[in-house]
Amino acid sequence: MTTHKTAATEPLDEALAAFIESRLSIQVASSDARGLATLARGYGAQVSPDRCRVRVLLACSQSDALLRDIEASGRIAVLFNEPESHRSVQLKGRDAQVEPATERDRAALPAYVDTLSRRLQHFQVPEAFSRALLSLADDDLVAVSFSPCEAYGQTPGPQAGEPLPAGAART
Repeated sequence: MTTHKTAATEPLDEALAAFIESRLSIQVASSDARGLATLARGYGAQVSPDRCRVRVLLACSQSDALLRDIEASGRIAVLFNEPESHRSVQLKGRDAQVEPATERDRAALPAYVDTLSRRLQHFQVPEAFSRALLSLADDDLVAVSFSPCEAYGQTPGPQAGEPLPAGAART
């Protein structure tokens, strides 16, 4: 399959940016020098005002290997999944940077936990379990930002894995 590559400066579609920021289940991945995958749960995402960069929050305590791999290669793949519908989008980047969490990041965490806990109740996941799974200390947050250069629809079905058109929000 041909990989869809967008210019790092090409903005994401407004609808896709809104989807990414809608407090979804997030998985962040990279790989080490041998090609072995590293993975961690994301704790929210923000799209820059120009829609050319995405910032994902991670727990430092759960992401040591992933953060090392991102710092070494700049490569990142992030899966954004809406639990209720299974709508999923994957973004990839080659210029990922690890950054300290900001006050804005820390302030966004409670709303992320509230929303995702509520979304997981769709699957009868007890709220107490979701909150325990998603809880972390403010000082455990770290951010990774990147310019998406590839985008794929990953919603289960015949189009899963298909590249998204440049800047589009089709999944």
